[in-house]
Amino acid sequence: MTSLVIAEHDNASIKGATLNTVTAAAQCGGDVHVLVAGANAGAAAAAAAKIAGVSKVLHADGDAFAHGLAENVAAQVLAVASSYSHILFPATASGKNVAPRVAAKLDVGQISDITKVVSADTFERPIYAGNAIATVQSSDATKVMTVRTTGFDPVAATGGSAAVESVAAAAGNGRSAYVGSEIAKNDRPELTAAKIIVSGGRALGSSEKFTEVMTPLADKLGAAIGASRAAVDAGYAPNDLQVGQTGKIVAPQLYVACGISGAIQHLAGMKDSKVIVAINKDPEAPIFSVADFGLEADLFVAVPALVAAL
Repeated sequence: MTSLVIAEHDNASIKGATLNTVTAAAQCGGDVHVLVAGANAGAAAAAAAKIAGVSKVLHADGDAFAHGLAENVAAQVLAVASSYSHILFPATASGKNVAPRVAAKLDVGQISDITKVVSADTFERPIYAGNAIATVQSSDATKVMTVRTTGFDPVAATGGSAAVESVAAAAGNGRSAYVGSEIAKNDRPELTAAKIIVSGGRALGSSEKFTEVMTPLADKLGAAIGASRAAVDAGYAPNDLQVGQTGKIVAPQLYVACGISGAIQHLAGMKDSKVIVAINKDPEAPIFSVADFGLEADLFVAVPALVAAL
């Protein structure tokens, strides 16, 4: 029994979500292999070989993989899939794009967003915005799954010494082509990898106030900035800052929620944070039900005071 982890990378380095996915793969039992499909991605393959617990790295290099097009990456996974009992993807935008294509072609059921490995064929995953946990058992010969990275601690990025094996690059199907990218520039830590996140909600009232109140606090803490869906929908913050079931799932060491009531979809995206601090003037706000520390106060007074104290 051998598991294959599909690495998420930028052709030069391995992204953090891959490390959490390797942890899940190791818990399935047997050896763990990692597939690095990229263009001139030798550095990424070398980095994957150093990941603790990985016994082999498959390196597929070709221009078709330069921008991670889902159709081409799926073709590469399918080319090697017959050798593996489990195929695991991080539950990121990229992983969620490729995994269903692989599962469909293999004619197996995809197991999405696993948060726990019970045994080699049984897994737990959240349903109903995390209010219930489903235990799923699969009888498929090949188990294709996405891994909610907040449910697993990352393995060490160094310390391993896996062999790197070059495999033939699968041909692209020619039905999709890379046109361009519009990537948001941000000097702050990436939300899903940040150890500290400060998030603002609809109570901030405007994009100007969102920036005025949240930026000094984030600067003091060296934190990433997040936002509730209500704040994003109102135009106070860009879409890429949204935390929640329909945004980004995060689990930092510290999460500070300012003016966020705590709608169920927001709680689903951050309730696994190690320490949660909530600032809200409504004593009945649901956010207080998951907070480790709660402050019933006007955020326009409390947050500047907190910044001054820091």
